[in-house]
Amino acid sequence: MIRVVKRYESRKLYDTEESRYVSLDEIAIWVRDGQEVQVIDNSTSQDVTAQTLAQIILEEGRNGRSRIPADVLRDLVRFGEKTLTSGVEHVQQGMDRMVKASIDRLGPVRQAREEMTRLRSRLEELEESLADLEASGVVEEGEPNSPKKKAPAKKAAARKPASAKAAK
Repeated sequence: MIRVVKRYESRKLYDTEESRYVSLDEIAIWVRDGQEVQVIDNSTSQDVTAQTLAQIILEEGRNGRSRIPADVLRDLVRFGEKTLTSGVEHVQQGMDRMVKASIDRLGPVRQAREEMTRLRSRLEELEESLADLEASGVVEEGEPNSPKKKAPAKKAAARKPASAKAAK
Protein backbone atom coordinates (compact mmCIF):
# COMPACT_ATOMS: atom_id res chain seq x y z
CA MET A 1 0.00 0.00 0.00
CA ILE A 2 1.25 3.46 -0.86
CA ARG A 3 1.86 5.79 2.05
CA VAL A 4 0.55 9.26 1.15
CA VAL A 5 2.31 12.32 2.52
CA LYS A 6 0.96 15.82 1.99
CA ARG A 7 3.36 18.71 1.51
CA TYR A 8 2.05 22.06 2.66
CA GLU A 9 3.12 25.51 1.43
CA SER A 10 5.19 25.86 4.57
CA ARG A 11 7.10 22.78 3.32
CA LYS A 12 5.85 20.76 6.25
CA LEU A 13 5.20 17.11 5.46
CA TYR A 14 2.09 15.44 6.86
CA ASP A 15 1.72 11.65 6.96
CA THR A 16 -1.93 10.88 6.30
CA GLU A 17 -1.58 7.32 7.60
CA GLU A 18 -0.37 8.26 11.09
CA SER A 19 -1.96 11.74 11.09
CA ARG A 20 1.24 13.55 12.10
CA TYR A 21 3.98 15.71 10.68
CA VAL A 22 7.11 13.87 9.52
CA SER A 23 10.64 14.78 8.50
CA LEU A 24 12.58 14.05 5.33
CA ASP A 25 14.70 11.63 7.36
CA GLU A 26 11.60 9.61 8.26
CA ILE A 27 10.52 9.46 4.62
CA ALA A 28 14.05 8.34 3.67
CA ILE A 29 13.85 5.52 6.24
CA TRP A 30 10.47 4.40 4.89
CA VAL A 31 11.81 4.34 1.33
CA ARG A 32 14.90 2.37 2.38
CA ASP A 33 12.65 -0.10 4.20
CA GLY A 34 10.74 -0.70 0.96
CA GLN A 35 7.67 1.40 1.75
CA GLU A 36 6.07 3.03 -1.29
CA VAL A 37 5.69 6.73 -0.58
CA GLN A 38 3.81 9.33 -2.59
CA VAL A 39 4.13 13.01 -1.76
CA ILE A 40 1.28 15.26 -2.88
CA ASP A 41 1.32 19.07 -2.87
CA ASN A 42 -1.68 19.99 -0.73
CA SER A 43 -2.57 23.19 -2.62
CA THR A 44 -2.21 21.90 -6.22
CA SER A 45 -2.73 18.13 -5.70
CA GLN A 46 0.34 17.52 -7.89
CA ASP A 47 2.63 14.59 -7.25
CA VAL A 48 5.89 16.00 -5.88
CA THR A 49 7.46 12.68 -4.90
CA ALA A 50 10.44 13.06 -7.26
CA GLN A 51 11.26 16.53 -5.93
CA THR A 52 10.98 15.28 -2.34
CA LEU A 53 13.27 12.32 -3.00
CA ALA A 54 15.77 14.64 -4.70
CA GLN A 55 15.57 16.89 -1.64
CA ILE A 56 16.35 13.89 0.58
CA ILE A 57 19.42 13.13 -1.55
CA LEU A 58 20.48 16.80 -1.34
CA GLU A 59 20.08 16.92 2.44
CA GLU A 60 22.03 13.69 2.90
CA GLY A 61 24.81 15.10 0.70
CA ARG A 62 24.96 18.26 2.80
CA ASN A 63 25.16 16.20 5.98
CA GLY A 64 27.89 13.95 4.55
CA ARG A 65 25.65 10.87 4.57
CA SER A 66 25.18 10.54 0.82
CA ARG A 67 25.45 6.98 -0.45
CA ILE A 68 25.27 7.91 -4.10
CA PRO A 69 28.59 8.15 -5.93
CA ALA A 70 29.37 11.46 -7.60
CA ASP A 71 29.60 9.70 -10.99
CA VAL A 72 25.96 8.63 -10.77
CA LEU A 73 24.85 12.14 -9.79
CA ARG A 74 26.91 13.62 -12.67
CA ASP A 75 25.23 11.24 -15.09
CA LEU A 76 21.81 12.20 -13.76
CA VAL A 77 22.54 15.87 -14.38
CA ARG A 78 24.27 15.24 -17.71
CA PHE A 79 21.72 12.93 -19.30
CA GLY A 80 18.52 13.64 -17.38
CA GLU A 81 15.69 11.29 -18.34
CA LYS A 82 17.93 9.10 -20.48
CA THR A 83 19.85 8.24 -17.34
CA LEU A 84 16.67 7.43 -15.48
CA THR A 85 15.46 5.07 -18.19
CA SER A 86 18.74 3.20 -18.23
CA GLY A 87 19.48 3.97 -14.59
CA VAL A 88 18.49 0.56 -13.32
CA GLU A 89 20.92 -1.13 -15.70
CA HIS A 90 23.65 1.33 -14.76
CA VAL A 91 23.09 0.73 -11.04
CA GLN A 92 23.08 -3.04 -11.56
CA GLN A 93 26.35 -2.89 -13.49
CA GLY A 94 27.91 -0.70 -10.81
CA MET A 95 26.72 -3.04 -8.07
CA ASP A 96 28.03 -6.05 -9.99
CA ARG A 97 31.45 -4.41 -10.29
CA MET A 98 31.45 -3.47 -6.62
CA VAL A 99 30.40 -6.95 -5.46
CA LYS A 100 32.94 -8.64 -7.74
CA ALA A 101 35.71 -6.36 -6.50
CA SER A 102 34.72 -7.03 -2.89
CA ILE A 103 34.56 -10.78 -3.39
CA ASP A 104 37.91 -10.85 -5.19
CA ARG A 105 39.51 -9.25 -2.15
CA LEU A 106 38.62 -12.28 -0.04
CA GLY A 107 41.50 -14.76 -0.17
CA PRO A 108 39.55 -18.03 -0.12
CA VAL A 109 37.06 -16.78 -2.71
CA ARG A 110 39.86 -15.61 -4.99
CA GLN A 111 41.58 -18.99 -4.60
CA ALA A 112 38.32 -20.79 -5.39
CA ARG A 113 37.86 -18.67 -8.54
CA GLU A 114 41.40 -19.45 -9.66
CA GLU A 115 40.83 -23.17 -9.02
CA MET A 116 37.58 -23.06 -11.00
CA THR A 117 39.41 -21.45 -13.90
CA ARG A 118 42.05 -24.20 -13.83
CA LEU A 119 39.35 -26.89 -13.64
CA ARG A 120 37.46 -25.39 -16.58
CA SER A 121 40.66 -25.40 -18.62
CA ARG A 122 41.39 -29.02 -17.69
CA LEU A 123 37.80 -30.05 -18.52
CA GLU A 124 38.15 -28.47 -21.97
CA GLU A 125 41.39 -30.42 -22.52
CA LEU A 126 39.70 -33.67 -21.50
CA GLU A 127 36.74 -33.01 -23.78
CA GLU A 128 39.12 -32.41 -26.68
CA SER A 129 40.98 -35.67 -25.90
CA LEU A 130 37.69 -37.58 -25.79
CA ALA A 131 36.63 -36.08 -29.12
CA ASP A 132 39.97 -37.18 -30.62
CA LEU A 133 39.49 -40.72 -29.26
CA GLU A 134 35.96 -40.87 -30.66
CA ALA A 135 37.19 -39.62 -34.04
CA SER A 136 39.93 -42.27 -34.16
CA GLY A 137 37.41 -45.03 -33.37
CA VAL A 138 38.94 -46.14 -30.08
CA VAL A 139 35.84 -45.14 -28.11
CA GLU A 140 32.22 -45.11 -29.26
CA GLU A 141 30.58 -41.72 -29.20
CA GLY A 142 28.51 -41.22 -26.07
CA GLU A 143 30.04 -44.24 -24.32
CA PRO A 144 33.50 -43.19 -23.14
CA ASN A 145 33.92 -46.22 -20.82
CA SER A 146 33.36 -48.94 -23.39
CA PRO A 147 35.86 -49.80 -26.12
CA LYS A 148 34.49 -49.93 -29.65
CA LYS A 149 36.15 -53.24 -30.42
CA LYS A 150 34.96 -56.21 -28.42
CA ALA A 151 37.46 -57.87 -26.15
CA PRO A 152 38.46 -61.36 -27.29
CA ALA A 153 36.33 -64.15 -25.88
CA LYS A 154 37.73 -66.01 -22.91
CA LYS A 155 38.86 -69.56 -23.44
CA ALA A 156 36.28 -71.24 -25.63
CA ALA A 157 37.12 -74.66 -24.23
CA ALA A 158 36.13 -73.60 -20.76
CA ARG A 159 32.57 -73.24 -21.92
CA LYS A 160 30.80 -76.20 -23.37
CA PRO A 161 28.11 -75.59 -25.95
CA ALA A 162 24.53 -76.37 -24.92
CA SER A 163 24.35 -79.25 -27.43
CA ALA A 164 27.29 -81.00 -25.73
CA LYS A 165 25.51 -80.78 -22.38
CA ALA A 166 22.35 -82.27 -23.85
CA ALA A 167 24.27 -85.20 -25.37
CA LYS A 168 25.47 -86.35 -21.95
